Amino acid sequence: MKPVSRNSKLVRMVLVRLIFSFLALAAAFFLPAGSLNYWQAWAYLAVLFIPFCFALVYLVRNHPDLLERRMRYHEREKEQQLIVKLSIFTFALAYILPGLDYRFGWSQVPVWLVWVSLAVVLASYFFVVSVFRTNQYASRIVEVEQEQTVISSGPYALVRHPMYFGTVIMYVFSPLALGSYWSIIPALFIFPVLIFRLLNEEKVLERDLKGYREYEAKVKYHLFPGIW
Repeated sequence: MKPVSRNSKLVRMVLVRLIFSFLALAAAFFLPAGSLNYWQAWAYLAVLFIPFCFALVYLVRNHPDLLERRMRYHEREKEQQLIVKLSIFTFALAYILPGLDYRFGWSQVPVWLVWVSLAVVLASYFFVVSVFRTNQYASRIVEVEQEQTVISSGPYALVRHPMYFGTVIMYVFSPLALGSYWSIIPALFIFPVLIFRLLNEEKVLERDLKGYREYEAKVKYHLFPGIW
């Protein structure tokens, strides 16, 4: 029997999580909606998962180490563990509420605004992928590896946390892409969650990543260029 390559194991792990994520999101959308005719949810799932398949092929071929880092879920920092726990309710509510909104007809989001929001979500997704191409140490958890160096080029020349910037844009426009005004309310809670996360992350980077304090002196903005 031929040994299973590292990349094959990695792809299998990613595919399992991909299928689970798809089913979990589909359940969060369609069960509260009480219907499979919720076309905004189908469009949103397509925008999320079809590009991911292409990104997966690219990462497996070119950056398997980065893909492996993106598969890590267990935070090492106690503060980050608490932030993750607090964010679960917010994320769950933001994805369950649109289905209820569809079922009971609370919102009347114009079709054109749904499509514009889907385009913004897709653009944000590609922006996050571009961040991955710039920083191959962009782990899902807050950590610093032994050989890691400070990245100050590309989007990191504008803000210290460009991946979070893309995530915020994607998350804030997701309610409109799903045809719900009301779900914007829980979606806005991503701001305090990410602010607490990145401020703690900066403390870890200042402590463990050589040259990060100099980078902070050079790049003033945490999340939004010209604002904060």
